[in-house]
Amino acid sequence: QVQLVQSGGGLVQPGGSLRLSCAASGSIFSINAMGWYRQPPGKERELVATVTNSDRTNYADSVKGRFTISRDNARNTVYLQMNSLNPEDTAVYYCNAHAVVLTASQFRYLEELWGQGTLVTVSS
Repeated sequence: QVQLVQSGGGLVQPGGSLRLSCAASGSIFSINAMGWYRQPPGKERELVATVTNSDRTNYADSVKGRFTISRDNARNTVYLQMNSLNPEDTAVYYCNAHAVVLTASQFRYLEELWGQGTLVTVSS
């Protein structure tokens, strides 16, 4: 079974920092783009940041200069370092990956994976 497992998150005061991690496991041949999305209370899911397998990054305007996405290809892991957090960053954060999955018969196929979600609350 191929899956993404997230860790990190929780409650932080305004101006604080948090780091989210997301590790892919299972029969993965390779991973193309990885990213983070979030869903604020009562709103739709939105893009936070993405990183390609050549480390090209893209950020939502609202997080530029505060958040940093990175990945460790050897560990099939993506990170999101969040600094200068404010209450508007409160949301459930989801990691995402476009993985090439390898079957027992050596067949490869592309699958989009989502993490289980983790709540980040920014409040004093």
